Amino acid sequence: MSALQTLASAEAFTGSASAIGYGLAAIGPGVGVGIIFGNGTQALARQPEAAGLIRTNQIMGFAFCEALALIGIVMGFVYK
Repeated sequence: MSALQTLASAEAFTGSASAIGYGLAAIGPGVGVGIIFGNGTQALARQPEAAGLIRTNQIMGFAFCEALALIGIVMGFVYK
């Protein structure tokens, strides 16, 4: 195997590893979003008069979880 083939195969593995890493890292924000909206739905069912506050907190939690997912995808490009 030539040096060029070795370099090409190493680069292909790095790209694949970052994609696999991001796929695994996306599990955390996905679970977090599910917990946020599940508990928010329960809170709205228990106390409907606090709907404005509950929805605001849900949206903030969702934004923070999605920010973690976006940081994860950027790290795949930064450390490539």
